[in-house]
Amino acid sequence: MEWGEQLPTLSGTRLDLRWLTEQDRDAMFAVFSDPEVMKYWSSSAWTDPAQASSYIASIQSHFATKDLFQFGIRLKEDNTIIGTCTFCEMDFDQKRAEAGIILGRAAWGKGLATDALETLLQWGFEELGLMRVEADIDPNNPRSLALFEKQGFQREGLLRERWRVHGEVQDTVFLGLLKREWPGLS
Repeated sequence: MEWGEQLPTLSGTRLDLRWLTEQDRDAMFAVFSDPEVMKYWSSSAWTDPAQASSYIASIQSHFATKDLFQFGIRLKEDNTIIGTCTFCEMDFDQKRAEAGIILGRAAWGKGLATDALETLLQWGFEELGLMRVEADIDPNNPRSLALFEKQGFQREGLLRERWRVHGEVQDTVFLGLLKREWPGLS
């Protein structure tokens, strides 16, 4: 698991997952500043492009300690960052991580999230040696639930009043996927 100073680029069908740099600031700001995109996140939409720069620096810092792997999702056709795909809550001893994904609104409904998540899971199971991947999803977000369930994730529980989202108390659906159950395993 040696990648040097940055994450490897992972190739999907129509997109790549790649290392984020300061040059991605404007694209990241476009995604994370959209209130509709941030509707189910526990933080508010960004209001200042400097937040994107700070976030990218934080992602790079977490990579250095190997406790978070957050890739930019780029379209192969034009190198545009349209969102991010992440493994966080890394536990290498237990071979477990939590997966997350966010896409800009223009990328919704095109199957790109499926491609990104499949690419991330393949890397996690085959390269990182994960045996279990978890997801924490707002029960009011049916698109995200469907995305993860399409990959074989099972609903394992409802965690009541887990998050404060835009001033409201929200539950979360907790899902899990075992490597041996993943339909993408060859």
